[in-house]
Amino acid sequence: MTIVNSDKKTLAEKVAGVIDQALQEGKIVGTVTLISRNGKRIYSRAAGYADREAGIAMQEDALFRLASLTKPIVSTAALALIAQGTLQLDDPVTRWLPEFRPRLENGQEPTITVRQLLTHTAGLGYGFLESEKGGPYARAGVSDGMDVVDFSLEENLIRLSSAPLKYMPGTAWGYSIATDVLGALLEKAYGAPLQNIVQDKVTGPLNMTETSFFTTNRRKTTVPYLNTNSAAARMGDTEIAQVFEHTAGIRFQPERAFLPSAYPSGGAGMVGTAQDFLRFLEELRTGHRLLPKEWKDEMSRIQTGDLHLDGWPGRGFGLGFTVLRDPAAAETKESPGTWRLGGAYGHSWFVDPAEKLTVVSLTNTAFEGMSGLFTAELTESVYG
Repeated sequence: MTIVNSDKKTLAEKVAGVIDQALQEGKIVGTVTLISRNGKRIYSRAAGYADREAGIAMQEDALFRLASLTKPIVSTAALALIAQGTLQLDDPVTRWLPEFRPRLENGQEPTITVRQLLTHTAGLGYGFLESEKGGPYARAGVSDGMDVVDFSLEENLIRLSSAPLKYMPGTAWGYSIATDVLGALLEKAYGAPLQNIVQDKVTGPLNMTETSFFTTNRRKTTVPYLNTNSAAARMGDTEIAQVFEHTAGIRFQPERAFLPSAYPSGGAGMVGTAQDFLRFLEELRTGHRLLPKEWKDEMSRIQTGDLHLDGWPGRGFGLGFTVLRDPAAAETKESPGTWRLGGAYGHSWFVDPAEKLTVVSLTNTAFEGMSGLFTAELTESVYG
């Protein structure tokens, strides 16, 4: 398996064709797409609009609401604390959050571990994945970390703890708010706010100066759009959109990115640039500034055994992102062992360690830039 001819010109033409088509068809409004191979940038392009209505072109240093791209960053901060002995991978969550004691439907209170938070096997869920009629998280008023609320992270955990667990921890996999719980746990273990921990352990060492839990720079921050019926429309102050049919949908409130008072959502709350995120992924692939090799290897090892990942056929989960097990089942040309995750505001990325390849494509268009045809065609254009 090889990248398209390792010929930069051919690769650039194919990738550009996919981006141009998506822009022309209105599937996405704007993107910053970066590709690195063997540690060298082989493709870099800002295309489309950061603000279509104002006619503001996309720039390579544009700021995006990162949504779930926050998860691997916070997970890496957790592993850095584990590597230095501040906490242990299999610590019970109650060691650090003694009040966080969600129960099963039958009233049983199982042990949840740090590893289960990192692998999304803790029995937790997301409100946006509950029934469109509402579920326990909706009734408890749990925030998914994407909306504007007037309560703290601690209050959100109290609400979350009052809702029943979806399954016995460790017996199934379910994409969830677990990384928000992890963020709260890190604050207790490290004795500092989550934004400080992330800066100390991840963004500071890598000089990711534009990545944080909020921004005051409205000028550089892209306007978010929502792709409905192949037509991207500008998001309003509040938008509710379903990732999957018959679910409650994500409550998008873009203003959250500008509010320093918003609690730091470890699963969805950061703002940053494509360039910063590429630097972060390349560090995980080859560097030594954040994690010792043994912990980088552990992070990228499938931790979930044969558990089925809904929405991710052919993949297992490591400590912060999916890991490809079976390319045929996933219908992809990526190599086994490839890492991948998306972001609800319209982002996709993957790291193929076997090919020494990292691809980051941030768009300002949900959900096309996360899981639409654009992402599949972009991947196809990279491989030959």
